[in-house]
Amino acid sequence: MSAINNALVVGGGFSGMAAAIQMRRAGIAVDLVEIDPAWCPLGAGITINGPTLRALEQLGVYERFKAEGWVSAGVDFYTQAGHHLATMPTPPVVGSEVLGGGGIMRPALARMLADATRAAGVNVILGQTWREIEQYGDRVEVSFTGGERRSYDLVVAADGVHSPLRGKLMPEIGPLQYIGQGVWRAVCPRPDGVVRPAMWLGHHIKCGVNPCSTTQMYLFVTEDRPTKEHIDPATWPAVLQGLLEPFAHPILQALIPHMAKPEAAIDYRPLANLLVPTPWNRGRVVFIGDTVAATTPHLASGAGIGIESGIVLGEELARHADLQAALDAFHARRFERCRLVVKNSERLCKIEVEGGDKEEHGRIMRESMMALAQPI
Repeated sequence: MSAINNALVVGGGFSGMAAAIQMRRAGIAVDLVEIDPAWCPLGAGITINGPTLRALEQLGVYERFKAEGWVSAGVDFYTQAGHHLATMPTPPVVGSEVLGGGGIMRPALARMLADATRAAGVNVILGQTWREIEQYGDRVEVSFTGGERRSYDLVVAADGVHSPLRGKLMPEIGPLQYIGQGVWRAVCPRPDGVVRPAMWLGHHIKCGVNPCSTTQMYLFVTEDRPTKEHIDPATWPAVLQGLLEPFAHPILQALIPHMAKPEAAIDYRPLANLLVPTPWNRGRVVFIGDTVAATTPHLASGAGIGIESGIVLGEELARHADLQAALDAFHARRFERCRLVVKNSERLCKIEVEGGDKEEHGRIMRESMMALAQPI
């Protein structure tokens, strides 16, 4: 017998969908409310590591991921001048035979998880969100912006890094902290020779490409910026072209003219992170994903730890008849793993910004990936 009979998931992103699917498997009736009426995330590609592929396998979408995205093993590292430094192996994932990583277009991953969410029997409510949330001991009363009012045993807050629910129930938690880097992303055609992720390490700048389908890859560039600043989107193609010019490798040089094309869909984001101390629940409202553990992309694990948290929450609700016991077990399994990703990613960023010890950088990456390969 599960700890609850019904639940509301607020937010139809990756972590919310994972929680909804896993709770339905536990026999829990689930509503998912998503404010976007089209349920259509924006974005370029997304890098997925082996542990996240294992989580997607548990959710039943790994085979579709392989068909629509790209899976591979290892990461190539180059100097800014284009000299190959090493191929870092990706560790095998405990409990699964998935490959060490992959890439996919973010909207494609969202579609396959949305299809799995509906197939699991989740009641999806689009174009709405909560208006009021009130707790009464053994239930949570939720008023929706569409006018309806419903009662739930549990509310799962998965409404993103700028979570309005966190602002309401955790007012003591401050805003995200900028950490001195920005990331550029662009969609590019995939040359035949790009069959796994590759990175070029420059002075205070890092470029990388990752295949995300048979025809596409995405480019990412992290650069140091001492202060968080607005960059006029009209200048983005020229700025990104300038960042690529010092990198001599033919793959990157060939991408420079592509940045001027609309299909590059360039995006720029300043990097910030957040780690909220446990407990991650306020009564019968529990927070998961970016709402409490938002990370920079240095370990390619932001989406992964959110998806894992959704899975683990569903597992523990199924495992315990008492809600508090289920939430305690959820926190015990999730906090240290999320802390590792957020804090180790932050350290990698600082090493890059400060021009620090490259051996420490490599060691943190290796140790982090080995730890994440362990069971969740």
